[in-house]
Order: sequence, then structure tokens, then C-alpha cells
Amino acid sequence: MFKHIASLFAKSWSLATPGEKLLEIFGASPSTSSGVAITPETALRVPSVACAVRTIAESVAQLPVHLYRRDEQTGAKARATDHPAYALIHDDANEWTSAYELKLAIMVDALVRGNGYAFVNRVGGEPREIIRLDPGTVRVDLSMGAPRYFVRQASGEREIAREDVIHIRALSLDGAIGKSPVNLAAEAIGIALAQEGHAGRIFGNGGRPSGVLKAPGKLSAQAADRLRQRWGDVHAGGASGKTAVLEEGMDFVPLTFTSVDLQFLELRSFQVIEIARAFRVPPHLLFELGRATWANSEEMGRVFLTYTLMPWLKQWEGALRRALFTREERSTHFAEFLVDDFARADLESRASAYSSLIAARVLNPNEARAMENRAPYEGGEAFINPHTMPAAGDEE
Repeated sequence: MFKHIASLFAKSWSLATPGEKLLEIFGASPSTSSGVAITPETALRVPSVACAVRTIAESVAQLPVHLYRRDEQTGAKARATDHPAYALIHDDANEWTSAYELKLAIMVDALVRGNGYAFVNRVGGEPREIIRLDPGTVRVDLSMGAPRYFVRQASGEREIAREDVIHIRALSLDGAIGKSPVNLAAEAIGIALAQEGHAGRIFGNGGRPSGVLKAPGKLSAQAADRLRQRWGDVHAGGASGKTAVLEEGMDFVPLTFTSVDLQFLELRSFQVIEIARAFRVPPHLLFELGRATWANSEEMGRVFLTYTLMPWLKQWEGALRRALFTREERSTHFAEFLVDDFARADLESRASAYSSLIAARVLNPNEARAMENRAPYEGGEAFINPHTMPAAGDEE
């Protein structure tokens, strides 16, 4: 560990000019131009950030992932339900974590902290459980080219085999260590937090701008301070709206909102769009519906699947393939997410799609019924066009 810290100082960083990695070692976080320090915890206090993280993480976690075996002769694939890793990614990752919860936790780690890790525990060479690793306890060494993984424990740091690590990363600048959208968009998130604080202060003072007390004569500094304090005690915050009593010819002149104040809501909406850009999430999924219509919402949903989720899913599939299969199995086995649930728009659309696929002999009726979680029927495995041939069981 000390050698690792020494290597950081060797990069011409110092306590006067610390780099981001040095700040991470000592648990510090750089402040943004808005004066707000952005950490994973403070970033999630911004509703649009929390919504973006939940939207991506929960979407990935809810999609079923299956292990498949490909026939070397025909190229056809079938679910490898007999593989020891199948239940780990489809049902329960371990005795205290479901497969859904594991995927959700790793995705949140990757989105907020840049990297999500899990350890595949093997018994007799077979995967028996998958356990999430806290990103703060994992160190990745790239000095030898291929990544080496070290986990910090109470007894010290130990290396774990690369083949036993599921590593999901956000945007990677060096090929192995991810940089989270929270880190890359810290300025945008800092502005959003500053806006939240500004709105809180406005409503903490009764939801209106302050005013000016005018006196006919000159007041001493002590009298002005005393008057300001008494006025604030009686009329500021939760006491706003009470009847004011002015003495000695004094007058209260309220200050009106400036044009910038009147555009405050517009500025807050713009920050939601900025954060949506950082996470590559369509704004309507963050409930910014300014430009959403019934016509384009469906298209934006497809954009979300294609450009937001698919890169994550492909990374998951590659990581699972490397961690769950032996080198020999990788030529015939693979993991794949099912994204059909995102296409389950309505019964009429699904029925029309099934009818076309069955007529084209791409699916048989029993395969379509299985996709709808319905039991097969006798003769339903035949590939026939029901528009040109009689269905099974029909009388001639």
C-alpha cells in the first residue's frame, strides 16, 4: 500500500497540487467551481442524478440473463440450465443476495463510483457463489499490462485471480479503471446542488426576496444591527406574513425578483438535461417532459435501449463469459441478456408480432406461448403457416 502511495507522489503531485487519485487515497474530494464538493453521497442528493442512476441500474438488474450452449455443428443455441453458474445469475447469486440485487448493486457502484466488482467463489473449480466487492477495498494494478486485482482485508491486502473477478466499469480512460459520470460531470452536478441550496434559502425566508427598511434619519451601526435582528426574528422564515409595525416614520420597501430570479426554474430544468447528457439517459426518463410527446416517447425508449443500456449489457456479457466459463467452455458457452421485456408494449402489438413471426416460420406456436409464460400444446412445435396450412388437430 505504501509503495502504491509513493507511486502517486512520483507523478509530480504534491499536497499543494494534489491529483484526483491522491485525493481519493485520503478520502477527500475536489470542490467544483460552484463551491460544492461532489462525492457519491452528495451527488445522489440531486434528484436528477438519483433518478438517472436508478433508471439505468434497475433497468439492467430487472432484465433476465441466461447462459447458453451453442451447438458446434448447427450453430443453434440452447439454455445451459445444467451449468453450475446458471442459477447464480438467474436466481440467487449467494445465500443472502438475489441475482437482481447483485446486478443492481454492481451497476450502482459503476455509475456512482466508476467501478463495480464481484468475486466468483469456486469450489473444486466450479462457481458456487458470486459476492459483491466494495469498490473502496479493491485496487487494480496495471503495471504488467493485464490488470491484477487486490482486495484489502483486515489481515492485509491479498491478490485474487483475474478470472474470478467480474469487473463492470464506466467510461475507462486507461482500459481498466472506470471514471463515473458523477466524477466527469461534477461541475454540472455541483451547479444543480447549488441551485437546490439557493431554492432552500429562498423558501427558508418565506419564499420571497428580502426588502429594505427606510428610516427618515441616519441610524448608528448599533441601531441598524439591532433593527435588522428584530425584524428578522419577527418576520423572517416561518414567521413571514405577520403584520408589521413600523415606528419613527420608517418605511419598508420590498425588493422584487430580478429577471435572473424569474428564470430560475428554467435554469433548473436545463441542469436536469445536462445531467441526462452525462448519464446518456433521455430527459423524459428523468421526468423532464418539456419536449416529450406521445409521438416521440416510444422512439426515445428505443434510443434508451440502444444507446444507454446495450453498451452496459454487452460489457456484462463479456465479464460474465470471462468469469463464469473455463477457457475450454468459452468456445461453446456464452451469457446473454433478454431485452424482450422492453418490447412488450401491449397485447395487440405483441399478438401482431407473434402472428407475423409464426407465419414466416421464425417461431412456432409453442415458442410464442413460452414467451408469454403459457403452457405448450400438442402439435404446437411444428413450423407451419397457419394462413396456408391447417393447424394441428383441425379436422379435414
